[in-house]
Amino acid sequence: MLATKKLLINSTLPFGGTTTVFDFQHSQVAADQIEDLEPSVSRNGTLSENLGIDAFVIAKRVFDIVISFTLLPVLALAWVILLLLNPFMNKGKLLFIQVRMGKDCKAFAAIKFRSMVKTDRITRGADDPLETHRITRLGSIMRKSRIDELPQLINVLKGEMSLIGPRPDYYHHARHYVQSIPGYRHRHAVLPGISGLAQTEVGYVQGIEATKAKVRADIYYINNAGFALDSWVFWRTLVTVFGHKGS
Repeated sequence: MLATKKLLINSTLPFGGTTTVFDFQHSQVAADQIEDLEPSVSRNGTLSENLGIDAFVIAKRVFDIVISFTLLPVLALAWVILLLLNPFMNKGKLLFIQVRMGKDCKAFAAIKFRSMVKTDRITRGADDPLETHRITRLGSIMRKSRIDELPQLINVLKGEMSLIGPRPDYYHHARHYVQSIPGYRHRHAVLPGISGLAQTEVGYVQGIEATKAKVRADIYYINNAGFALDSWVFWRTLVTVFGHKGS
């Protein structure tokens, strides 16, 4: 059984903000709260139409574009280094492109540096564990430092992703989760992110039950989105990257 997790914002938040405490229990689903979200999301058209446009949304998009352009030289450098290392530690194509579920449950092509041995067909089911035996030596280093996610800056600049938001799942797995997990559809009311609250506070998840915990964190993020919470996730992402705590 997974433990209850509590996040305290403000006491360690580097950019300030209002003190907020929330708990999401991994051991049970807050079904009454999650199920109540579904009618409000779908009552008046698409998910995005119900969110509206405000100063935070505009500022968030500007931030995404500015930071992504700033990090392009880092992406280019990583690209060159990995091209040199790949033949020895990660034989095969440099990039891995996978169809994932994005905003309003629409499919898009997410770009990553390949970290696993190539397979002709994905056989892993929605409730199956990660195929760790396929992760290469170089891939393991990339995943721990999150370097494999850098090409998704291209997705951000294309408007398909944000720097911070719910992490997009493999499309065919996501279709299963939409049908089986309460509130899963609601997490697609915003652009998916390269990093997110569920990633920094819950960590990498595998299977249906763990995905339910991720959904609770994602819904909390959507319902409380703002400068303070995004600042917290940004800071926690830096801690994860430089502490090599990725999956």
